[in-house]
Amino acid sequence: QLQLVESGGGLVQPGGSLRLSCAASGFTLDYYAIGWFRQAPGKEREKISCISSSGGRTNYADSVKGRFTISKDNAKKTVYLQMNSLKPEDTAVYYCTAQRTIVDFCPTAYTYWGQGTQVTVSS
Repeated sequence: QLQLVESGGGLVQPGGSLRLSCAASGFTLDYYAIGWFRQAPGKEREKISCISSSGGRTNYADSVKGRFTISKDNAKKTVYLQMNSLKPEDTAVYYCTAQRTIVDFCPTAYTYWGQGTQVTVSS
């Protein structure tokens, strides 16, 4: 059974850093693109980053570009989201997602979702 489990969320002060992890089980990352989404209360879900199956392609939303970095370790079946210079507006539940791809790219739609991890940026 394909499963995604996020971890690493928590409370951090503005300007601080967190690293989220997404552990995959039941499948290999070699054939899946992984995306990170977030949703804040009262706001629409936002796609913030993606990494292709090879790891060779990444993209970021403008709201996090230059502050967040996505990476993957296929051997550990884990994808990371390093978040630096955090702002209060980064407060949200962060979700890890997966989509099997034939071509090495970042898709717009994802089939598999984790349960999410809360990130709160506050002083």
